Amino acid sequence: MKHAREIKVALLAIVCGFLLYFGMYFLRGVNLFSPTRSYTGVFERVNGLTEQAPVYARGYNVGQVSRIDYDFTRSEAFRVTVTIDKRISLPDGSEMALVADGLMGGKAIELVIPVTEGQPSFTPASDTLPTRIEPGLVESLQAGLIAHLDSVLLRVDSVVASVEQQLEGDHISSTLTHLDRITEDLTVSATDIRQLTHQRLPRIADSAAVAIDNANAVLASVRQADIAGIVQKADTAIGQLQQALNSRESTIGLLLHDPSIYNHLDSAVVSVDQLVTDLKENPKRYVHFSLFGGKDKKEKTGKKQ
Repeated sequence: MKHAREIKVALLAIVCGFLLYFGMYFLRGVNLFSPTRSYTGVFERVNGLTEQAPVYARGYNVGQVSRIDYDFTRSEAFRVTVTIDKRISLPDGSEMALVADGLMGGKAIELVIPVTEGQPSFTPASDTLPTRIEPGLVESLQAGLIAHLDSVLLRVDSVVASVEQQLEGDHISSTLTHLDRITEDLTVSATDIRQLTHQRLPRIADSAAVAIDNANAVLASVRQADIAGIVQKADTAIGQLQQALNSRESTIGLLLHDPSIYNHLDSAVVSVDQLVTDLKENPKRYVHFSLFGGKDKKEKTGKKQ
């Protein structure tokens, strides 16, 4: 029992190492006790891909990169081996894509599995899959910026050149001159407004006050007038007139209600009209006038003899 303490320390160290080893794989999402399949892919470059990087199938973590071998004498220098869950079988036509893993610039492997109808044929384990490299967000932005950078620089150069021409020419001085004139006009306008405020506005206010007083006086006189009495007198007069029109004893009532008076007036008008017509047609019946009245009488007497 002399070495019991040393044995316990050794066993504890072994257990801690075992837990550390399996704990690291567990944190990476790898189950060492589950059976796996391995596939390889050949890439021209890996863009920062490392071992233990995750392997996804439609966004789901199905394994990890187990090994990266390189041979820089070849154009496709990197041979990447991935290990995935044995329950996943890759049909023919599946590809291995190098994709970006998050915004921090990490890389991962995405298994592009085609959708097949019927009974598909599967790629055997340890086989080499076709590969491709998908540009990440940073690469896409860099490509877009580089593509448009030349045009942007040309536009900036043209803008700078036009600004220099404006500064070298007389446009700036003429613009400053116009600004000085506008400032002077604004100063004169402010002075006129100040004079109007201090001199004319009090007079206008006094005139408005006098007009308001006169209007108040007129309203007071109208308020004091016996409007009700005037209206009552007007109603009485209208009532008397209406009574006279409706009465048969008054002159107006007789003219309005007695038909005989209307008939006499009508016959009188007809007679006068006939008399005027006969007077126009035979005026000699009613008027005897002659400048030589004696001669006419002699002629008439001679004729009678």
